[in-house]
Parts: sequence; C-alpha cells; structure tokens
Amino acid sequence: MTSCSFCDIVAGATAADIVYSDDVVVAFLDRAPVFKGHVLVVPRLHVETLVDLPAQMIAPFFSVVQRLASALPSALIADGTFVAVNNVVSQSVPHLHAHVVPRRRKDGLRGFFWPRVRYVDALELEAIAAAIRGQLAID
Repeated sequence: MTSCSFCDIVAGATAADIVYSDDVVVAFLDRAPVFKGHVLVVPRLHVETLVDLPAQMIAPFFSVVQRLASALPSALIADGTFVAVNNVVSQSVPHLHAHVVPRRRKDGLRGFFWPRVRYVDALELEAIAAAIRGQLAID
C-alpha cells in the first residue's frame, strides 16, 4: 500500500485536531473545511470506500457520524449539519471518510459546490476542536 495521509493521522504520525477516537474510528477537523468545524470521520482500518468497510464496522462507524451530527449544532451554534460520503469520485483521499459539516441557514452552500474556508490560526482550530470534544462529552 502506498502512503495514506489518513492512516498517518490514525497512527499518530501526522498531527491532526482530533475530536473523537475509539477502537474503530478517528474523527478530526478537516484542514480545508467547507465551514469551520467540518469534521472527517475515518475508520482506523484502511478501506478505500464504504463498499469496502466490513459489515461489522458499519454500525460503529455511523454511530460516531451520528453523534457528531448531533454534537456540532450545539458545539458551534449551528442550525444543523450536512453529512456526506464520497465513493471514488470526488474522494480526495482514497480512505473512507464521512464529512460532518456544520450548517447555518443561508450559509451559501448550494448543491454539491463546496467552497472552502480557512481557520484564522492554530488557536481558532484548537478552540473549535475543544468545543466539539466538550459537546461530545455532554451527549
């Protein structure tokens, strides 16, 4: 297997702002978010697409996606979330990942055009990650 940037994050070889981690998944802030607080949920096991995910991992994987979809609105004062999984097409990293994106009414996101924003600095990135972790602890 060639190098996988998400496997490097899972292994701790590459730094990431991790908001959740367990035996099955790791969830971390996207470095090029659609909106601030955009989280990627990846299985620890390297699989490229949802089709490749072993059946026994589907429920644990999506339960974390569901928890994050519940936590983001409270953590980030958002109205809801957008959840998406790309399979091959538009999949920038060939490692299964679910996007959990905070949404606000009239935020400008239309269809599948995903503009990207930047965090002001590492302090803002960590503050958002901490808010999400804190809300997950409450939920």
